[in-house]
Amino acid sequence: MHCASCATIIERILNKADGVQATEVNYGTESAKISFDEQKTSPHKMSQKIQTLGYSLEEHQSHSGITGSKEARLAEIADLKSKVLSAIPLAVISIAIMIWEILGNYGLIPPMSKDVATFFHHLLPIMVTYTLFVVGKPYLIGFYRFFRYGKANMDSLIGIGTVAAFLYSLTITAFEDILRPLINVDQTYYDVTIVVITFIALGKYLEARSKLKTGDAIEKLLNLQAKTALVIRDGKEFEISVNEVVHGDIIIVKPGTKIPVDGIITEGMSYIDESMVTGEPMPSEKKAGDTVIAGTINTTGSFMFRTTKVGSETLLAHIIKMVEEAQSSKAPIQALADKISAIFVPIVLGISLLTVILWLSIGTGPLGFSRALSFALVSFVGVLVIACPCALGLATPTAIIVGVGKGAREGILVKDAASLEKLHKVTTVVVDKTGTLTRGRPELSSIEPFSHESKEEIATILASMETRSEHPIAHAIVTYAKKNELTLYPAEQFEIIKGQGLKTRINGTEFFAGNIKLMQNLGLSVDSAQIEKSTKEGKTPIFLATKETLLGLVYVADIIKPEAKDAVAKLHKLGIQVIMLTGDNKNTAQYIADQIGIDEVIGEVMPHDKLAKIKELQTAGYIVAMAGDGVNDAPALAQADVGIAMATGTDIAIESAGITLLYGDISKIEKAIKLSRLTMRGIKQNLFWAFAYNIIGIPLAAGAFYPAFGLLLNPVFAGMAMALSSVSVVSNSLRIKTKKI
Repeated sequence: MHCASCATIIERILNKADGVQATEVNYGTESAKISFDEQKTSPHKMSQKIQTLGYSLEEHQSHSGITGSKEARLAEIADLKSKVLSAIPLAVISIAIMIWEILGNYGLIPPMSKDVATFFHHLLPIMVTYTLFVVGKPYLIGFYRFFRYGKANMDSLIGIGTVAAFLYSLTITAFEDILRPLINVDQTYYDVTIVVITFIALGKYLEARSKLKTGDAIEKLLNLQAKTALVIRDGKEFEISVNEVVHGDIIIVKPGTKIPVDGIITEGMSYIDESMVTGEPMPSEKKAGDTVIAGTINTTGSFMFRTTKVGSETLLAHIIKMVEEAQSSKAPIQALADKISAIFVPIVLGISLLTVILWLSIGTGPLGFSRALSFALVSFVGVLVIACPCALGLATPTAIIVGVGKGAREGILVKDAASLEKLHKVTTVVVDKTGTLTRGRPELSSIEPFSHESKEEIATILASMETRSEHPIAHAIVTYAKKNELTLYPAEQFEIIKGQGLKTRINGTEFFAGNIKLMQNLGLSVDSAQIEKSTKEGKTPIFLATKETLLGLVYVADIIKPEAKDAVAKLHKLGIQVIMLTGDNKNTAQYIADQIGIDEVIGEVMPHDKLAKIKELQTAGYIVAMAGDGVNDAPALAQADVGIAMATGTDIAIESAGITLLYGDISKIEKAIKLSRLTMRGIKQNLFWAFAYNIIGIPLAAGAFYPAFGLLLNPVFAGMAMALSSVSVVSNSLRIKTKKI
């Protein structure tokens, strides 16, 4: 696609095709998203619909679910580069001739001699023929298709303008003596045609190169994927393409290599760098039974794992797909640019023809027919060349592509452009507690010895007792012991005391671990007031005792994420209120809210209550973002103006949300809002300059300022301005990359 009107034409034709339900064409990514009935049409049939106009559909299919190959674009850029390099010397010669003629006419330098003028008079037609028919071939095709099918795009405008200048000049050259009495035969526009086409081709080359840079995020994500996998089949090792891996394959992973697909370790152990997913810089220990993720890096030992997810099922493929889809989606703000682009080319054609008519009808009297015709042609070509909707078409998609890519690098996955646009208007952020503000799993938070035993001894005995229990609290205590490398004792006579705890024998001593009720049944004295206070704070007390003595107490709690308090404070600085919605106990929720600085707390709510609260806030006029991680959050995430899911949560929550925070890091909500504001500011700047450029450029090229100020825009400068406008819009979008959020 060569301009925004290309996208509009393709969209309009495909939407009219039988069996097509909806089409969304994006000029920035040169991609189309089409919903269609497979019983009525196919990609091949749809491609045939647009082939007569010079377009075709290329269906992306890969086993990995990852698309975005750069080969085609690189080939296109290389072709453009070679043509531009061949045209630049011709343009330099043409500009030199133009400057020589202008300065010579004003007596600033010696005028061109007759022999030199004759030489260039014969050289320029040869130069322009190469430039127009080789470098300018796309514009000739656009010119032909406009007259053949009645569909005009930017190529058509440039084609009409340059062909008109070429044919006018060629006619003068061929019939110079016959036309001399009627018009100024010394004024040809070969040089204009050469320079305009060269500038436009140069602009297209720079634009294509800049657009390629906007997709850096996808390339970096693609580079995370392993290309091959070492599998065991029939007892032998084979190195195969990652696309050939199937479910259930046993894969060997050696130190320093990337994990090719998702799976579960069956043998061996290692430390794996999972910073791509978790954001944690330290490699995490992995052993038999643990999950491994495609794209993460094995740092030390070797191990084998069984594949569970391949191709498009892997987390990495899912992330890349989300980024690709978001970059190719349209923001609502783009609708205005699309509407204007749809009618832009026909309007410009009308203005250019009106310009010729006005110059010849009104200008002939004061200027004479020869000068009026010369001005009419200059204005006609100038209007067609300068009125490029490319800048308008690039204004939104390039900023979205860069914004989404920057978000991906920051661990903020944007599902679609609409979510990114809406986020900058958010006034209220509603957050779930468990897994969003807290870690979402119980952890041992504190130890209180009551006798001569140390904290370490209390934890060791409790962990030794809890190793055979499957309760989440037991898991928290055992995890603490492992983390602190405590050596556990062998436990005997393990027995669960239903609803109270458990007992076991260690080194001949009978120990009890459990709740306050168990301690009371043993006849041991407990500070009930202190326990009640701790319970209100969301802590679960686990006592350790013998039959005669209370030895100590540990508290297990869902720990507040260390970044939560700072994250809420930063949202407040942005002028956003924060509300907690949780199914947890009201007292526990209030305590956590007080620690973090939450504005409003609503506890003990069911999923439908969360949904109702979101609707209530929206009815009151608030723009609401909802952050959550569980299945119970999915309805509220879908209802919110912007749903924000923690990637550490469930798949259904991620699918329901417009934004996903990769590391489950709530502090990224503030960054996501800043990213949205930064991207929207870039889009608005782009649209302003694209509109301003056309509002000023078209009247100037048409000669509207000539009667009052003597200003008339030469088509050469129109071509230069057109090229620079597109490049400046893309460059402004690329600035988003450099901004800190």
